[in-house]
Amino acid sequence: MKSDMTKGNIAPILIKFMIPLFIGNLFQQFYNMVDTLIVSRFVGADAMAAVGATGTIMFLILGFANGLATGFTVLTSQSYGARDENRLRHSVANAIILAVIVTVITTFISVVSMKGILRIMNTPDNIFDYSYAYIITIAYGICASVFYNLGASILRAIGNSKVPLYFLMLSAGLNIVLDLVCIVGLDLKTFGAALATVVSQGISAILCFVYIYKKQHSIWPEKRDWHLEARDTSHQLRVGIPMALQFAITASGTMIMQAAINLYGSVAVASFSAASKLQSLITQGMPSIGQTMAAYAGQNFGAGKYDRLKGGVKNALIIMTVYSVVAAILSTSLLEPAMYLFFGSAENVAIQLPWAIPYIRFCAICYIPLSAIFIFRNMMQGCGFGFLPMMGGVVELVSRAIMAALSMKFMIYELASACDPAAWLTTGIFTFVAWLYVAPKIERMFSGRQKVID
Repeated sequence: MKSDMTKGNIAPILIKFMIPLFIGNLFQQFYNMVDTLIVSRFVGADAMAAVGATGTIMFLILGFANGLATGFTVLTSQSYGARDENRLRHSVANAIILAVIVTVITTFISVVSMKGILRIMNTPDNIFDYSYAYIITIAYGICASVFYNLGASILRAIGNSKVPLYFLMLSAGLNIVLDLVCIVGLDLKTFGAALATVVSQGISAILCFVYIYKKQHSIWPEKRDWHLEARDTSHQLRVGIPMALQFAITASGTMIMQAAINLYGSVAVASFSAASKLQSLITQGMPSIGQTMAAYAGQNFGAGKYDRLKGGVKNALIIMTVYSVVAAILSTSLLEPAMYLFFGSAENVAIQLPWAIPYIRFCAICYIPLSAIFIFRNMMQGCGFGFLPMMGGVVELVSRAIMAALSMKFMIYELASACDPAAWLTTGIFTFVAWLYVAPKIERMFSGRQKVID
């Protein structure tokens, strides 16, 4: 099952490709939310706060590794668009070998540094043990996340966004079952929640690669492809490293934000975590359009179709402006009902809600810039331009750091709540300007190709 994104009406192509990604991302967020709900109900609010407090660390570790893995498959997408079957197969082999190396290094660094990171982030003492048990298990299981994302990215690179969805849905159901077994049945607390996540992701990863081997055998590497080749390795690292650093830099900013939130105590941490879970669920269309634009840009860049790149940006912006308005309405109106899911009684919600409201309201007004970040960043990355998207991560980091520092200095919680929207607004502007700079360069590259052909 492949999809050629280099021809046909653009908007239907984007929507058709995006919908399975959106559903898959929803399922991923849903089972993450179920993790939190089960931990909250069967272990307690402190355990829930612990899982929430480690979310930014998990984003840093997995984001860095998965950014590399996703960057490695940009070459696969471009080779598919260019109809270069030999390089397509070798790009897959090269990506797998590089992913193994990345996984080993990232796992080692994460495991040995984890306690220090938790201390630096001002993790409250009453949730420290729960936090460590959760995040160290995730760190040991990095390979599961990396290889699921690599397998899914390979399939998306050739236009297949449906099969990764099916495996993710299966993984989500399995994760919920394992949560109940590990947390409720075996009383493994936060360790059980993390173990369930790692095992379910691992099974998804295995299924992705079995499918590629069995059903997409034409892109599966032959024996001669299983080696690191200098040209492809250079290309994949040139794209993958900036993508990984962009994730890491962005995650560093969210860690600084979390450090500021942690100063206000475990009640604030739990409330912020619940609000973040709701928002993550509602805004999954944004990373979905980003994943769509990466595949779309890769194929059309490989095919040398500049006009379709411009048309893709225009159509994506229209689609996501509408989506952002709807998401803003939903996030603000569903906040209080969602808090009842996490905290149960009206008495508990009355305590938690004042900490959650500022964050949701500030974020809701900046959903359009957030959408723009995903569109422009992934368009540039799909065309092989990694530096400016990485610098967008720096803008996010600086914006969050300034707001967090002000919050910690003056002990104003609302400033900490404004870290994300401030980062989205500034980075949305930056990535828009960056695309205006990159687009003419791409057009000149294509003009040069045409002259050579003529």
